[in-house]
Amino acid sequence: MKRLAIAVCCYAVIFAAAFFAALELRFDLNLIDFANSILRNQVTLRPRPGFVTPFQVEQLIYAKDVFRSGLMIVVLLKLAIVFISRDWLRRLRYSTTHDVAWSAGICLISGILIAALQIARETMPQIPRGVIIIDTVLSAGAVVTARVIANMLRTMRRPGANSQASRTLIYANGGDAVHLVTTIRSSSNRLRVVGIVSPSDAAKNGVVAGVQVFDASRGLEQIIQQTRAEVLLLPSQLTGRTIREVSEICRRNGVDAHLVPSVDEIPSGRFHLKMRDITIDDLLRREPNQLDLNGIRSVLADRVILVTGAAGSIGSEVCRQLLTFGPRRIVLLDQSEFGIFQMEQEFESLNHQIDRYKCQLDFVVEDITDQHAMTRLFMQHRPAVVFHAAAYKHVPLMESNPQAAVRNNVFGTRALVDLAHKFSVERFVMISTDKAVRPTNVMGATKLIAEQYLHSVSARSKTRFITVRFGNVLNSAGSVVPTFRRQIEEGGPVTVTDPEMQRYFMTIPEAVQLVLQSGAVGEGGDVLILDMGEPVKIVDLAKDMIRLSGQEYPTDIDIVYTGLRPGEKLYEELFYETEVNASRVHEKILRAPRAADVKPSVVEAELLQLSQHLHASCEELREVLWQVTSRIVNDASVAQPAAPTISLAAYTSAPRDPDNITKPDISRTTRRDAA
Repeated sequence: MKRLAIAVCCYAVIFAAAFFAALELRFDLNLIDFANSILRNQVTLRPRPGFVTPFQVEQLIYAKDVFRSGLMIVVLLKLAIVFISRDWLRRLRYSTTHDVAWSAGICLISGILIAALQIARETMPQIPRGVIIIDTVLSAGAVVTARVIANMLRTMRRPGANSQASRTLIYANGGDAVHLVTTIRSSSNRLRVVGIVSPSDAAKNGVVAGVQVFDASRGLEQIIQQTRAEVLLLPSQLTGRTIREVSEICRRNGVDAHLVPSVDEIPSGRFHLKMRDITIDDLLRREPNQLDLNGIRSVLADRVILVTGAAGSIGSEVCRQLLTFGPRRIVLLDQSEFGIFQMEQEFESLNHQIDRYKCQLDFVVEDITDQHAMTRLFMQHRPAVVFHAAAYKHVPLMESNPQAAVRNNVFGTRALVDLAHKFSVERFVMISTDKAVRPTNVMGATKLIAEQYLHSVSARSKTRFITVRFGNVLNSAGSVVPTFRRQIEEGGPVTVTDPEMQRYFMTIPEAVQLVLQSGAVGEGGDVLILDMGEPVKIVDLAKDMIRLSGQEYPTDIDIVYTGLRPGEKLYEELFYETEVNASRVHEKILRAPRAADVKPSVVEAELLQLSQHLHASCEELREVLWQVTSRIVNDASVAQPAAPTISLAAYTSAPRDPDNITKPDISRTTRRDAA
């Protein structure tokens, strides 16, 4: 109430002063004469050059009467509008352009309302239209000026609060730079902005928010030396290549580089806008995906969606992103009890978000290889869309456990595909891997056979069976990044299999965005391949992580080469020869040309052969896997005439061993020349 009382007094003074000034300006009155006539209730005119005319006396008397009769109504009406619009709750010191525009609009509405009341009611004091217009302008100007001055005083006090504040450069374009400068000035006394480095030519060599803007083409190193900067801030939405280049220059010049997260990165509505260190995800980030949100929503909204492997890295992110598209129900399926428990706990903390989307969640602990359990699940929930992310993916571990890989990746997928066909599921999206291209390991071979089974069923089913193939994702369970991080924390050394090993990498959120987009644009039998960008050398990844931890290679932490493990390849591929002329269905999604139809009888015979050897020795099962995959690889490697589509030579530039085309090696031997 105290704040309201203070606000009413301030607004009343401003509106009364504006009304007084409007009358004085409209009738060209002497300020002292007008004030005396109101306060002393007498008309006296101060001597002026020339004669005082009766008209001037009449104007003064008229202005005095208008002021006395209209002041109370004008001020009370404006105060009522301010109270109803809650303008008084908008803090002066933290005013934004939105607050300024809102306050000016309130004054404009007040002026219009006063004029309208005069026309509608004869009992309303008659105020000249010119006075109303001038009063509206003056009221708006006074309120806006008060907000601007209060905000300026607040921001001008901050820079001098700490003489030891770090000299800070901001590497960003116009809007992002202004936001960071404003945030620093209003909330930090540890940083002092000494310049803005503009990557674009929009505002080079100009001044933004009172700060000098430098053209990045001059060279960041020179700008750092000129400004004697100690800290450099970057908005986190910059591309990984830019962040990598800028952070390397900062490291050489002894400047601390930090990222400022965008609001979109802040999860679950918890707002923590603060600097953070650069991570390996930032170095590999690419331009944001331009998604067809309406197209994705049209196939997901108000539907029951089943996600297998929902506790895994990809599956859990699929569930998180699905919420924004308004499904009626999401069934989270995984064989890991602890994983499903963690997902249940996570989504319980998002109750407000789930309630907003009106989505029901079912957490199911079952094994996809249990035919009866999966049948019961489909009968109970009748899913319209299935995202199949459940798979065993650890390459060396599956080399030692081929039975588990075949049972889960092949026969588990087969069970789900058959049920999707039987229950007329609209779309079935299977997450595949680049290791399914000319596989040299058990895991890749099982995923390739699963792809083939999907393709064979799609030809006779109304369900759209879609395969989405992509490479590694950062920070997934069992990936190289957590391993490197643990080794660095332990003081090293970091173990890398081979100095020439390369992999495709993508962040988990980006991969899942493109998986959802693939589910929307894919047709039955499609193999959609995500544009993974350029392959990354694992040794370079290790060096980047060592540097980001604040240490140096090889001074602080060394790298040891251990040699390829069973089933590993130096290079991964995304395409077979018949797929290199893939067409683009999205800026980062490619559709492989349709191969010849797979004969279901051939696939069924091969699956029967695998099932008969499922309980045999590991060596026997690997031999059967080799026989099956060699047939598939040979069929997929038959060259076809190039279609008039986009060439993907960049994806096939890695050297390959011709033996892998006709005879993929899934034995326990190490293949250093495989690709």
